[in-house]
Amino acid sequence: MKTVLYEPNQPVALATKHGKERAISRPLRAGLGFRIVVPENLDTDVLGTFSGEIERQGNPREAALAKARLGMKETGLAFGLANEGSFGPYPSSLFIPADYELLVFVDDASGFQVFEQILTTETNFAHTKISSFDELADFLPRIGFPSHAVIARPNSVGDGSEYQIIYKGLQSPEAVRQAVESCLDVSDDGLVHVETDMRAHYNPKRMRVIRRLAVKLARRLQTECPSCLTPGFGIADRKLGLRCEMCGLPTHLACAEIHACPKCDFQKEFPLPNAPQQADARFCQFCNP
Repeated sequence: MKTVLYEPNQPVALATKHGKERAISRPLRAGLGFRIVVPENLDTDVLGTFSGEIERQGNPREAALAKARLGMKETGLAFGLANEGSFGPYPSSLFIPADYELLVFVDDASGFQVFEQILTTETNFAHTKISSFDELADFLPRIGFPSHAVIARPNSVGDGSEYQIIYKGLQSPEAVRQAVESCLDVSDDGLVHVETDMRAHYNPKRMRVIRRLAVKLARRLQTECPSCLTPGFGIADRKLGLRCEMCGLPTHLACAEIHACPKCDFQKEFPLPNAPQQADARFCQFCNP
C-alpha cells in the first residue's frame, strides 16, 4: 500500500502532564513528520488518576479520546494525541501483572480517529500493605526502586479520606520512610498502602512501552485504506473459530485478524501471523469440555 504522509512539521497536540512526549515525539516525527505540541499547564488528572483519588470516567478508549480533545481545545489544533494506561492481572493468568496501553490519534481535518494498543507483562505494577518501613526491604528492589518511584497512603482512615492523604513520586529511601511514618500516624488499621507510581515520568518501564506503542501507531498511519485511502487501516478485531485438530469443530480461539478503516466501512480478513492451522484439542469445548 502507498505510504501516507501528512504535511512536513504538522503540529499535533499531545495531552500529557507526565512527560510522555519523550516517548511519543520521536517515532511520530520519524514516521510521519509530526511536530508534537504539549499544551502548557494542562491538567489531565481531572479525567482520572492511577492512585484512585480521582476516578476515571468511562472506559480507556473514552478516557483517551476525552484527553486528546482536551489538548486539541487548549491548542486550537485539528490534530490530537493522547495515551491512557490500565493495570491489573493478565487475562490468561491472574497472578501476572499486565500493562494495557492505548494511544489515540484524532484527525478532525479529515474526520477520523485511530486507536492503537499494546497489552504486555513488561510492567512493575505492584502494591503491598505494611506496618513499618522495614517491611519494604524486599518490595522496593523488586519494583526497580529508586529509578521507579512509589506512592504511599494510609490503608484506612475513619472519615474515608485515605485517598486525600497521599505521597507520590517517592524516589529516595528517606522520602519513603517519612511518608510511611506520616501515613501510620493517621491510619486506623495501622497499615500503609504502598504501590508503584505508574505515572509515565516516574516509571521508565512504562515509558518504554509507550514508545513501542507510538512506533505501532506511526506504522499504522502510514497504511491507507484500500477503499477510501484514509490513513490508519489496521487491526480492529479478531475472528474466533479456529477449528479443532481432532473433531474439526470451531473453538473459541482466534483464526483471523479483521483489519478495518477508521473512516469508511471497508474491512478485510488476514491470517493470524505465526498462528497454527488448527487448535490443540485441549482448547476445544467439545473434545475437552
